[in-house]
Amino acid sequence: MLERPKIGLALGSGAARGLAHIGVLKALEEIGIEIDMISGSSAGALIGGLYCTGISPNMIENLAIQIDKKMWTDFTMPKKGIIKGDRIQEILKLITADKNIEELDKKLIIVATDLKNGEEMVFTEGSIHTAIRASISIPGIFEPVEYNGRILVDGGVVDRVPISVLKNMGADIVIGIDVGFSKYQSKFIHMFDIILQSIDIMTKQIMESDLALADIIIAPPLSHIESSKFELVEECANIGYESTMAKKDKILDIVNNYKDDKYLQEL
Repeated sequence: MLERPKIGLALGSGAARGLAHIGVLKALEEIGIEIDMISGSSAGALIGGLYCTGISPNMIENLAIQIDKKMWTDFTMPKKGIIKGDRIQEILKLITADKNIEELDKKLIIVATDLKNGEEMVFTEGSIHTAIRASISIPGIFEPVEYNGRILVDGGVVDRVPISVLKNMGADIVIGIDVGFSKYQSKFIHMFDIILQSIDIMTKQIMESDLALADIIIAPPLSHIESSKFELVEECANIGYESTMAKKDKILDIVNNYKDDKYLQEL
């Protein structure tokens, strides 16, 4: 007798656009899709990490609305980054109750980038807040995280939508969430936008083949959202929700027909 398929959700990087992941999670819960494992890079690591600790999408949205930038931006002399990152790590430590990844009911995989060798660092154990802090360390903005002899920065640099790691961890069905890129802005107001837009351009062609490994890709239309507009929580979440609900039938079809497809493969 075939068991229920293990469903993995890959949440991609995208700075403020990653807030759309909140709406994706709301929609999947409403549809009745039970997620067994989540992988995340950068913003995807943040939203996915909080969700796996048991925080509901509505609560994550409320937290995102209430936590002002001033609460987590501890500016420092720019030697390694303009934001030290201690404040946001303390906030994450508090919100996640200082849990370790291996304690969670859902499997969580967080991706960061190792500056020393240019390869991805995959967290499957250890403190959640440290893994998230490493994965969101946008080069030039946040100071990198030193961890076990590694120098870690934003996971999106090497793996924008971490799909293959879910396949490697045993996911039968993978839903990938690609929040895309912001439109080029002719006038940059903040240094944040310059750095984030530059990373978008560099990673645009990276890992495109990885997207093909997903059973379904949801790509919310977020190109009008500038990477630094973290205050647009509700708009991004709504777009993520609507984009997921638009593919409701396809998602259910893939999940519900998995057993039949698997049975035919085993004949």
